[in-house]
Amino acid sequence: MSDTNFYRAFEDKHRGGRELIKSRLEIYLPFIMALKQSDKDLKTLDLGCGRGEWLELLSEQGFDPYGVDLDEGMLHACTQLRLNVEKKDALSALAALPDESRAIISGFHIVEHLPFEVLQRVIQEALRVLKPGGILILETPNPENIVVATSGFYLDPTHVKPIPQELLAFMVEHYGFHRAKILRLQETRELRASSEPNLLDVMFGVSPDYAIVAQKGASEEILSRFDAPFSEEYGLGLEELISRYDQRIAGALSHALEEARQARILSQDTQRGLESLLHSRSWRWTAPLRGFGSFARKVKKILTR
Repeated sequence: MSDTNFYRAFEDKHRGGRELIKSRLEIYLPFIMALKQSDKDLKTLDLGCGRGEWLELLSEQGFDPYGVDLDEGMLHACTQLRLNVEKKDALSALAALPDESRAIISGFHIVEHLPFEVLQRVIQEALRVLKPGGILILETPNPENIVVATSGFYLDPTHVKPIPQELLAFMVEHYGFHRAKILRLQETRELRASSEPNLLDVMFGVSPDYAIVAQKGASEEILSRFDAPFSEEYGLGLEELISRYDQRIAGALSHALEEARQARILSQDTQRGLESLLHSRSWRWTAPLRGFGSFARKVKKILTR
């Protein structure tokens, strides 16, 4: 961008402060701390390092981080903190490194800025540069979230296109990574704990970001140290919220039908028809789109007059 301060100002306003971002990045620590058990050379590369929150966190954890970015405003934020950064694009930075020379390669909110062919090459180069057992982290907006896919993603004028989870996961496995984990990120704590989401929660509450954490092949002894974080489940997906919402609506309708049965308001044929609908496959699949919660509340209101 011609305005060197624009993107840093944009990030400061729309992404969040340094401490917030650093706290969010701590979710990746279980994936990387085991690297310290088998290697003293803990050099890392962060592509599109931005304001340097990840570089700062890595340094605090005993790693030797190096970051590249093309935005001078972002790089200035890093140099103010004496972080090791350079103005360079992702592919050039990777191409300059020897085989199996880095423990971690990361890119936070960079893949959505890249043409698809460049992203393919970045993943292939990352595999070459990583040490055996090394970790690749790619975080990006989650188009599974309807607000992100239809509005939020396009707030950033430098975004190219959303990358679905399944595509990015396929790419890292296709190009040779041993395993990959999808982490859904940044959903609200309240919704994560809720068993009764409403329709707006289903439409807008899916984790707004996700990451692919991929690991390069290594000996079984090395890989087994990372099994715990790779076996966890992270965040909230659309299917999970649909299931919770469906259970909520089914419970409300069942309760309303039971009250109607006891009050003898509905005929037996009507009751059987509603029960059949309730247990049908089409009912389960279309639950979030019907907004049936309002109907159930109306039924209950009629029954309690």
